[in-house]
Amino acid sequence: MLNKLKVLRSHGVQYVRDLRTQPVSELFRGRPLISDSITNSEISAAASLCPVNAINNGTGAIDLGKCVFCRECAFLLPGKITFTNDYKIAANTRESLIINPGDNERITLDENKVRTEIRKLFRGALKLRQVSAGGDNSSEMELAATGNVNFDFGRYGVEFVASPRHADGIVITGPVSENMEKALRICYDAIPDPKIIILAGTDAISGGIFEGSPAISRKFIEEHHIDLYVPGNPVHPLTFINGVMDLLGI
Repeated sequence: MLNKLKVLRSHGVQYVRDLRTQPVSELFRGRPLISDSITNSEISAAASLCPVNAINNGTGAIDLGKCVFCRECAFLLPGKITFTNDYKIAANTRESLIINPGDNERITLDENKVRTEIRKLFRGALKLRQVSAGGDNSSEMELAATGNVNFDFGRYGVEFVASPRHADGIVITGPVSENMEKALRICYDAIPDPKIIILAGTDAISGGIFEGSPAISRKFIEEHHIDLYVPGNPVHPLTFINGVMDLLGI
């Protein structure tokens, strides 16, 4: 018994004590900063380099809903574009994911857009059904990590479930391929009302590198109200966790 206790003690604290303030590596690519001194020629150069058209060729704004965080624009324009390690980049409006030159404020949820029933019914416990709608398994793996011993999101009653009948909402990953659209609708319809929709990852938010492909269908996304957008390629567990906590008000 003593030996086992010694081993446990040597492991130290394995879980994240405070999911709100946990630091991440300086190498993490989170919320970008764009200098207000960026020139039109620099904007054009960065926009032409971006593989997913996430940089507005006119304003120089970066759309985190499209950005794959490759950081090629930052390599091209050091000092003009930098990526911080701020992982709290989830939002409940699509417009909030647009970062303009000179913007230095953290991304937050629009409290006026949070539906009343979400915090009234799901604040104490939220069960989610995750659907990989043509995903590459990267964001899916990160979402699974939210429930592991390190992050333990279940301590707040937020868990992924196997059946939509047991769920309060749906988390979509992937660009929504044509072959998955019907399955996605069936899953969503099986969830009891009221229900929430969360888009996790660049592919889910905008289609990512697959945007415009005839192999994907964005009809479901366009037809439904989205409660939370969680950028990332893939999504960091803490980005998802903090976004959901903001949505629930916990």
